[in-house]
Amino acid sequence: MNIVCLDLEGVLVPEIWIAFSKETGIEKLKLTTRDEPDYDKLMKYRLDILKQHNLKLKDIQNTISKIKPLDGALDFLNQLRSITQVVILSDTFSEFAAPLMKQLGYPTILCNSLIVNDDDEIVDFKLRVQDGKRKAIEAFKNLNYKTFAAGDSYNDLNMIHIADGACLFRAPKIILEQEKTLKLTTTYDEFLFEIKNFIDNN
Repeated sequence: MNIVCLDLEGVLVPEIWIAFSKETGIEKLKLTTRDEPDYDKLMKYRLDILKQHNLKLKDIQNTISKIKPLDGALDFLNQLRSITQVVILSDTFSEFAAPLMKQLGYPTILCNSLIVNDDDEIVDFKLRVQDGKRKAIEAFKNLNYKTFAAGDSYNDLNMIHIADGACLFRAPKIILEQEKTLKLTTTYDEFLFEIKNFIDNN
């Protein structure tokens, strides 16, 4: 049996922190896992900025409420779920993901959680496990699934490298230059073709 594991932001929905950066006018919040390989460092950087500007969880959630899936993403996901099992593996947080999952038809998502105080300030974050995407792929493989992984950022590479099949989707130039052996797809038709080809051969 096959299972497809997808990143969320940049693959199915726009980048939340970029949208929030545009909403607040804070350029420094545009930095994402497409730019910074160290996720712990990136999140601490973001939390410092939120504290400096007195921004709360509800401020980010207000921005998320305006985000729509990328054009073609829902149709792609529906087609994919009709032919195989799909799980979203994301380093986002359950407090961010809920309204986006509703728009995508409530696919299964494995993500992290935030630590929020009584004043609605995000004071920390809690990972399910370190390197959770890779460990999820390993767990599925231990259950005798054939795994296909796809994403667009540095934090997707560990799962991509150990999956049975994989591709990048609309990854930035800096990652493409470092990962020249990985297949790149830029449209959902190409993306679906790669996955179907993997399924047909497994």
